Amino acid sequence: MSEIKNYKGRVLVTGAAGFLGSHLCDRFIKEGYYVIGMDNLITGDLKNIEHLFPLEQFEFCHHDVSKFIHVPGALDYILHFASPASPIDYLKIPIQTLKVGSLGTHNCLGLAKAKNARILVASTSEVYGDPLVHPQNEDYWGNVNPIGPRGVYDEAKRFQEAITMAYHTFHNVATRIVRIFNTYGPRMRLNDGRALPAFIGQALRGEDLTVFGDGSQTRSFCYVDDLIEGIYRLLMSDYSKPVNVGNPDEISLKDFAEEIIKLTGTTQKIAYKPLPVDDPKQRQPDITRAKHILNWEPKVSRAEGLKITYEYFKSLPKEELVKQPKEFK
Repeated sequence: MSEIKNYKGRVLVTGAAGFLGSHLCDRFIKEGYYVIGMDNLITGDLKNIEHLFPLEQFEFCHHDVSKFIHVPGALDYILHFASPASPIDYLKIPIQTLKVGSLGTHNCLGLAKAKNARILVASTSEVYGDPLVHPQNEDYWGNVNPIGPRGVYDEAKRFQEAITMAYHTFHNVATRIVRIFNTYGPRMRLNDGRALPAFIGQALRGEDLTVFGDGSQTRSFCYVDDLIEGIYRLLMSDYSKPVNVGNPDEISLKDFAEEIIKLTGTTQKIAYKPLPVDDPKQRQPDITRAKHILNWEPKVSRAEGLKITYEYFKSLPKEELVKQPKEFK
């Protein structure tokens, strides 16, 4: 067990080998904490955190948080980021997605209660479903189809928020809830099915860029460093209700595909395909609450962030470009 006296405290990050979890590990190590990274590697990749393995202030635990969690010693903070996050993943492993949002969150909250630790859970803009309010603020209850194909993810996160607030009000656990909007940056998986890596991957392979529907549906993309800063500020705040963290700079997917074509210099065109069921038509965060409570707003422009992300994807081995999504059992 780590000696607490050498560090600001001990932090558990679940989903540590994932895109956001790995960046959180980096941030807390930089801030002087001892970090325990936990992941069952069903969608995470050890390559995202292998640079941390030589460090004395980091340890990795290969574990599924849907099962009982045992962490020896004191814990100051828990960040629950374990969950499939892309449609390709959660449509293939719907039961595991529901379990990590329910049983996994229950286990993390129980651990926070036992350790008297503060816990932040990663919710999502998907709790708003296909929104009837635009932009989406935290007081909007959402428009979600609980039995649609995306329901396993949407409802897992909505339950996660409900049980988190129950632990806060009934057990007096110090809880934080962040509603994360579309985020991008290094360590995203090229084959995770979301628009940005899909577009860049297609451009790098010399394929046409696939846009669903007529491309008029909108998204708002937040660079990962900005998101991590917002999460860190929320954890350190005294605010227990949900907070949107994302970039309100909205763009249509058709225009976004055109930006990627220009950025990558590809000669490929846009190919249009039918819109998937329950695909949100508008997605833009209202970040008034984050600005007021956390004094936070995104700093990295989409043009700047895309350049960094494109360079990251270009640096990947050739086999990563053609790798198919994981097959889950």
